[in-house]
Amino acid sequence: MTSHTTRASSSRRRSWSTIFGTRAITAQLYGLGYSTVVRNNALPRTTLIGGLLLIAGSAVWLVLNDATGIRHSADHDGTVPMWHRWVPVAAGLLVARLVPATTPPEAHEPPGRALRVQAGVMLAAGVLFAVTLRLVGGGEPAHTALKLLLLLAVPLVLFRVTRGVRLGAPDAAAWRRYGPVAPVAVWLSLSYAGPTAVPPGSSWAGTSLACALAAVVVVFAVNALLEEVFYRRWLQTRWERILGRWPAVVLVSLLFGAWHVGIMGTGDLTRDLASVFVNQAVQGLFLGYLWSKYRMMWPILVVHGMINVGPSLVRLL
Repeated sequence: MTSHTTRASSSRRRSWSTIFGTRAITAQLYGLGYSTVVRNNALPRTTLIGGLLLIAGSAVWLVLNDATGIRHSADHDGTVPMWHRWVPVAAGLLVARLVPATTPPEAHEPPGRALRVQAGVMLAAGVLFAVTLRLVGGGEPAHTALKLLLLLAVPLVLFRVTRGVRLGAPDAAAWRRYGPVAPVAVWLSLSYAGPTAVPPGSSWAGTSLACALAAVVVVFAVNALLEEVFYRRWLQTRWERILGRWPAVVLVSLLFGAWHVGIMGTGDLTRDLASVFVNQAVQGLFLGYLWSKYRMMWPILVVHGMINVGPSLVRLL
């Protein structure tokens, strides 16, 4: 009888240990944003802290060099104070933090070889895109050709060669699909109204409404859609599996910001990198968090699309 009681008690302890152990692992995975594979690895921490210091250091460098006015469009040389770009992002991040996630956390197996290969090759393609675009001087048709080759063709071939990676998220509850509306609305209101609003653009001044709408469609497809699919849906999702949420968001945001030097650079590489890190990379933090938390494309497409065409649309309206 005593032996039977002891075995039953031991079994119950193992059962409760398994339950609480699973919960603890889930908390570590998603509450803190680190996978069990890299929880004790210095790489995620180094990536996160190093990336944030790079953004902060860029801001300090711009202040010390009296260069806090940053370009907000590749179509003209107009500038805005760099902190005007930070306020909408900070407010959007805060609201997104308060709104429930779209789906409950998913437990992931450790990243396999295929996923690591995909993450590494796509990261290299992103770096090559940024470097090559600057070397050729930006502009068309190099910009679109390089983007289609390195951000679309290379990943598609890679996926065909390295099969077996599934990164889909489960369907969200109906009411939670609208969770991103609040942070996106806050970002839009602060970006295009009030003291931090981006000045209206003049890219389509004098053009017909039909031509302006056609331009919106082309810009959206080549820029917002393709970039968000590559940088967030494909690249960030894979690096989240390797590094965790915020290290991956920061890493991809810096890469996303860096390629803009090719189309918005002045020739001074240090200043150009500092400018895109405090502008496009900071915008990337918001885009990356929206994707990581909600796993839906429409919020990041709305935000990115408005970054590209919002000022001109404001002018037209």
